[in-house]
Amino acid sequence: YQRRVRGASISRLFIPFILFRFTQKPMSVARKLFSGFRSKLHSTNFLGKLRQTSKFYATQSLPSYLTLAPKTRITTLGNNIRVATEDIGSEVATVGVWIDAGSVFEDDKNNGTAHFLEHMAFKGTNKRTQHQLEEEVENLGATLNAYTSREQTVYVARSFKKDVPAMIDILSDILQNSTLSKTNIERERSVILKEKEVVEQNMEEVIFDYLHDVSFQGTPLQRTILGTEENIKTIQREDLQNYIQTHYTGDRMVIAAAGGVQHDEICRLADKAFSAVKPKSTFDFSSLGQFPFTGSSVYIRDDLMHQAHVAIAFKGVSWEHPDYFAFLILQSIVGSWDRNLGAGKNLSSRLAEILAVEDLASSLSSFNTCYNSTGLFGAYFVTDEKNAANCTYEVMNEWQRIGKQGLSSEELAIAKTKVKSALLMQLDGSSNIAEDIGRNLIALGRRLEPVELFQRIDAIKESDIARIQDEYLYDADPAVAAIGPLDTMPDYNQIRGWTYWNLSLIHISEPTRQAEISY
Repeated sequence: YQRRVRGASISRLFIPFILFRFTQKPMSVARKLFSGFRSKLHSTNFLGKLRQTSKFYATQSLPSYLTLAPKTRITTLGNNIRVATEDIGSEVATVGVWIDAGSVFEDDKNNGTAHFLEHMAFKGTNKRTQHQLEEEVENLGATLNAYTSREQTVYVARSFKKDVPAMIDILSDILQNSTLSKTNIERERSVILKEKEVVEQNMEEVIFDYLHDVSFQGTPLQRTILGTEENIKTIQREDLQNYIQTHYTGDRMVIAAAGGVQHDEICRLADKAFSAVKPKSTFDFSSLGQFPFTGSSVYIRDDLMHQAHVAIAFKGVSWEHPDYFAFLILQSIVGSWDRNLGAGKNLSSRLAEILAVEDLASSLSSFNTCYNSTGLFGAYFVTDEKNAANCTYEVMNEWQRIGKQGLSSEELAIAKTKVKSALLMQLDGSSNIAEDIGRNLIALGRRLEPVELFQRIDAIKESDIARIQDEYLYDADPAVAAIGPLDTMPDYNQIRGWTYWNLSLIHISEPTRQAEISY
């Protein structure tokens, strides 16, 4: 009891407790000592110091590269634009604008507008022609890029730290002063149509578009990012201007910067460059409604293809859901694998080992796709025609095994380590840090610091994994999308039946088990 808590001797504070516990007349003694005990607590601020000490020792178990990492500073400008920075002391810097706007905020008539607008941003402004814009960025040795997702549009620049003011000026110019000339719009249609052709040749892109189509039927998440061919051919200048007025407002924008940046300087530059941005959108975003998940399937049989591409998903969780990190752990446990990996069959993922040993697939990728109010959790795999049924069964069986057989402490520890490693690797460099800051502020309204990430991961227990498996994956309707030679692909009812745990499989020895399936 002689340990000291930030200067407060706790030996004297615990004397009343000792007397209360061991005296023959505890109640009478307790009444006499209670008032003195209470005053001692307040006079030494014992409880406050104890809370500080608990917080202090909680961070001591974390490595110094987390506890000493630079902090993210956030300021909200007068027009509601949030400015967030992280100074890591490098000679280069990344600064970008993250906008809460994507294909999910479109309708059937203007689907593809967000992506079209991203293309038009680099075609010239009232201050710079396209040639001048490209030349200025090139002469600075900088890069200027943009991308559109279902829920976000991002414009980002990377340069020497001394050129950050110039890059902020360029970003503000292309976002507020793009000419959107009809000549450039007509020219860009063919570019986007060509991009659509390229995307449709990428089976992974195609399979996930089909997966969203069947998972979120009748909702904005069902639509593709590029839009339909008809929309691409008919989008007009007025459509682009209306989209800017509706979505490019202060309350939906985040300016994130990382690298060799000073927070106060970035705030000053942003306040000047983006002062004309409206503070709030007048659009009623509640009219978009909810995005309910629909268990269903789409099979596109093409016997001319050499392999079948299959994606199976269940309803997942949003970015801010309490089970987000548990799903990350589950994703890591299921694992990913490719036949060309050097590790081959020697992987920690049980499912990957089965697919490799039994030669059931060419690749496997477990995914946890999150959105603002929902998500998709599942697996995408590529297999040949004769193994489509076996491979599908093994994937479904692994999800049930994890929940019903349980995890060993070693499995869970390895999965946590892999998730931590992946998260830290995603924060390597100014571009990755800026991306993480921007995405966090748009999706969560705050930045999840690495310390909090590690603490949340460490808090996950085996029972949490079993619980989310039982709640989300057991006896649940999956969404299935498959393309290719599907002659042996199980039908939807068979796959739905595999969401039950088959007790008869527990006692079959793994080395001799053959996944011969009749359906």
